[in-house]
Amino acid sequence: MAIQDFLLEQAMKWKMKDVPEAQRAQILALVKKNPDLMKTISEEIERRVKKGGEPQMKATMEVMKKYRNELAQLMAS
Repeated sequence: MAIQDFLLEQAMKWKMKDVPEAQRAQILALVKKNPDLMKTISEEIERRVKKGGEPQMKATMEVMKKYRNELAQLMAS
């Protein structure tokens, strides 16, 4: 499991290179708590961008609104 965590962390650093370290760490913690939810969110954003033609920021905001309660529970725990 340690190798998987390391690879995930490296991938996130590469994908989110412009995101401040503190926010990256917070997102990584959420991903580790519930990877299935994060996978669902990312797949839905990707689908809306590629198939729906939405701008990425708009798609991200809409999907995050949809999963607001689940994300709030993760952040609280």
